Amino acid sequence: MSRISPDFLPQLLGGMVTNFEIAAIALLLGLAVGGLLTWAKLAGGVLGAIATTLIGLMRAAPTFVVMFFLLNIIPSDASLLGVNVAPSGLMTVALSLVPYAAAYVADNGGEALKQLRDGSPLGALLFLPNVTRAYFVLVMSSSAGAAIGVSEGIAVILREAERMPTLGDKMVLFGIGIVCFGITLQAGFALIRLLQHRLGRLALRSRQG
Repeated sequence: MSRISPDFLPQLLGGMVTNFEIAAIALLLGLAVGGLLTWAKLAGGVLGAIATTLIGLMRAAPTFVVMFFLLNIIPSDASLLGVNVAPSGLMTVALSLVPYAAAYVADNGGEALKQLRDGSPLGALLFLPNVTRAYFVLVMSSSAGAAIGVSEGIAVILREAERMPTLGDKMVLFGIGIVCFGITLQAGFALIRLLQHRLGRLALRSRQG
């Protein structure tokens, strides 16, 4: 096998940090937008109908389509009061994930509020593991940034793979990437399952009490 660059692992770990950063930005914006949509939906009437329609559209919006739409609709030299406001590649990817994040928050936020109204605060707290799950889905989806040159984890792997002369060498490299991402994501999903289990036990004790 051809020698892997000594900078590969540090670059891969740095790229994975970028994946987590993109996901965090998308989730924070999604919480804000999703919270507003949840409030509007529960308000009912015309406002509720508009919010419901928007949530449906956001839920169905493909990340790649939104990403390339943003790239083409916002000029690279866009400025406001002399300040460049064009989003970086990282921010463009994060913004492209906001529709999914906002729709997810709106769907689960509405259910959490319903649980609160029904007198089940512990049931409402299941919103937390649900949002945590969405975060890890966003981490995986952030690999779309490789298509526009964002130096996230997948982009680092693909860049290093171009140096590998044989398919076998490339497969070993991809295997390393799968292990690095897999361990991190599986640890996250294990944490979610543990949190759901704890909340479920607390809810059961509360009903029995």
